[in-house]
Amino acid sequence: MILVTFEGIDGSGKSTQAQRLFNRLSKEGYPVEHFREPGGSVLPERIRSILLDPSLSIHALPELLLFCAARAQLVDDRIRPALAEGTIVVCDRFYDSTTAYQGAGRQVAELDWVRALNMRVTGGLEPDRTYLMALSPEEARRRTRTRSEADRMERSDHAFYRRVADAYERLAAEESDRIVRLDAARPMDDLAEEIWTDVRTVMDRSEGTARSG
Repeated sequence: MILVTFEGIDGSGKSTQAQRLFNRLSKEGYPVEHFREPGGSVLPERIRSILLDPSLSIHALPELLLFCAARAQLVDDRIRPALAEGTIVVCDRFYDSTTAYQGAGRQVAELDWVRALNMRVTGGLEPDRTYLMALSPEEARRRTRTRSEADRMERSDHAFYRRVADAYERLAAEESDRIVRLDAARPMDDLAEEIWTDVRTVMDRSEGTARSG
């Protein structure tokens, strides 16, 4: 079927929209799976606990490699099998997060190098549609300030999040056929309806391609 991913900086509302899309698809009777990154199966969930642990100091390159390891396992364990069975997969984050967070935010390597690595990690699997919840770092920080305890990633400074946000904007401009940029400051119900309308178009196109093949 199709792979739909949600991206954005922490506090942008991407997890909420991913959950809402999953709920709507389920209610409409579509076969659908919902995963988060890092996570989604046993090993990725254990890696997640390491990556988000605020008591740990993880250098930039090991951080990138841990995210990649979790993703490779998730793709092999859950995503590819689900797609092969004709299931829609909704994923809260995918490889664009690595490009933006580790490539630009942590400045591990040039973005093109990280993007090439992403393709190796997923075996060439690319999302059919990506929704970028675009929000300024200032507004995102205001939203996350109410959380009881920030995880290790959320404790990064403003300059880091500015680089991440700028990288997402670059990705959206360069891959506009795949990435739909949404203003995350808009009402959540309006965003959910726009996503629903668009994802149905993507599904129709996918079904038409499958029939013609």
